Amino acid sequence: MKKIKVLFICHGNICRSPMAEFIFKDMVKKAGLDGEIYVASAATSREEIGNPVYPKAKRKLKENGISCEGKRAIQITIDDYKNYDYIVAMEQYNIRNMMKIIGGDKDNKVYRLLDFTDNKKDIDDPWYSGNFDITYDEICEGSRALLEHIVSNDMN
Repeated sequence: MKKIKVLFICHGNICRSPMAEFIFKDMVKKAGLDGEIYVASAATSREEIGNPVYPKAKRKLKENGISCEGKRAIQITIDDYKNYDYIVAMEQYNIRNMMKIIGGDKDNKVYRLLDFTDNKKDIDDPWYSGNFDITYDEICEGSRALLEHIVSNDMN
């Protein structure tokens, strides 16, 4: 069976998408699927390329026993569309910006994270809201639903 590859996307790749990357990696590992699902994250913009995870995001992950050490912001590329099975954005704005880079979604790989839940909406950017607790909870909700979706649809 081929490894399922998931790429989380936000604007700068320093808050929401790395939080999603490491929360999802933690869930995948706890489910015993870390050999079957590959997880990464990237930005739509170039603003934060090379920068580490934002300190408040890093602190929120650490509070929950999750490390993001070594993560640096990168930008999505056109090749990522070919290489990933799921490209999961935090909000509609990310999808619009992503489409400028990848050129479209002919294979239906692009989603918003909360679209896997009954709570279909954007995840607010904590860079502006300052509320990393809500962001963390929403990412966990979406990640649980995404993992269930992958297990049900791609691993049977």
